[in-house]
Amino acid sequence: MRRCVGLALLCLLGLGFLQSRALQVDVKDDANKTCIYASMMMNFTVRYDTNTSGSRNKTFSLPSDVTLDGSSCGNSTVAPLLWLHFGSGHSWSLNFTRNATVYKGSAITFTYNLNDSHVFPDAKTKGTVTTVFKAAFPPPVPLHNIYKCNSVDAVMAEEVIQIFWNVTLQAFVENGTISSNASQCEADTPSTPGPVTTIPTTTIYSPTTAPRPDKPIAGNYSISNGSKVCLLATMGLQLNVSQARSEENQCDIFYIDHFKSWFNETTWVVINIDPSNTNGTGSCDNDTASLRLNSNNTFLSFLFAVKNNHFYLKEVEISLLGFINGSAFNESNGNLSYWETSLGSSYMCHSEQRLQVTEHFLLNTFDLRVQPFHVENGNYSTADECFADFDLSFLIPMAVGIALGFLILLVFVSYLIGRKKSHTGYQSV
Repeated sequence: MRRCVGLALLCLLGLGFLQSRALQVDVKDDANKTCIYASMMMNFTVRYDTNTSGSRNKTFSLPSDVTLDGSSCGNSTVAPLLWLHFGSGHSWSLNFTRNATVYKGSAITFTYNLNDSHVFPDAKTKGTVTTVFKAAFPPPVPLHNIYKCNSVDAVMAEEVIQIFWNVTLQAFVENGTISSNASQCEADTPSTPGPVTTIPTTTIYSPTTAPRPDKPIAGNYSISNGSKVCLLATMGLQLNVSQARSEENQCDIFYIDHFKSWFNETTWVVINIDPSNTNGTGSCDNDTASLRLNSNNTFLSFLFAVKNNHFYLKEVEISLLGFINGSAFNESNGNLSYWETSLGSSYMCHSEQRLQVTEHFLLNTFDLRVQPFHVENGNYSTADECFADFDLSFLIPMAVGIALGFLILLVFVSYLIGRKKSHTGYQSV
């Protein structure tokens, strides 16, 4: 116990959960001129299976000492590639594409080596694992501009979360000269302040001893494919995260309540998502649509899928930065089946819904309406309402009427039986 408390105190003294050294590299062409420049900070959180303690999350940083083997400036037929190799068999790469006016990242590939016992101690399986992220990082940037983003961003896929911040990046550098024209990311751009509210952002509570936070405000989110809106979502979101703590995992798990209890108990952390401080991104195609929300270092993603001419919520993933010291708390479930509705319709539920995502993560929604496919003219289609929204008050007088009718019928039958018995008693001899 003293060892754990000592470690936690050390964590408190240096509580910079996004601590790593900045990477700075440039890829040069045959004339020794820079064609890709990158400066960024990056953390990886990988969930892997161990031999003795089940699944474990491991967070590590992209070091500053990397090699650029395989990186390329590209040509008329081959896209530029930034390929970083580090540690014992780990690598990270970013492909770029362009058109006449903009360039962007088209795919991120991350390979980690489970044979590296320093990073992945007690790994149950061995070998390398490769994960491909179909994420637009960076988003479209005007040609000959440099992309800058100091805010924290994340991409998530399968068992990996990648966190980026303090990013400065330019591909297709002209004549080896880094541009002085900067394109800032949306998260760095000040937004118009929304109405002041008193909703608590984070509350730690026990369900039996304290009330939940107030109902969250509903936010409006939309995703476009080109110039056409392809996904609409309106919802108030409340995250419920629980973690049963025990003597054996206290050293690994450091909650933001700072020593609230070191005994075996379940602590609930409740976070209301503030839409005025939330950025939404995503993508759409014929069979899937995604919505990713970034709010104060809380990342929440929704994946919708199509099945039998219906759409439904297939996957939810959460990542909380700083929730666990030196790491990110992440949970996901890709086998959900919520909010199923016919294609061409929207799904609506004003009542509170509680979605069981994983054992340790519940998602409460309020004033919900979503349509991830077949959005016409940027507006919701006719809504299919959830059962909880139906007004069942009319059933009360109906039930009373049925009960009274049954009572009257019972009295009438009893009268007929009694009358028959009385006639039987006066038969002539």
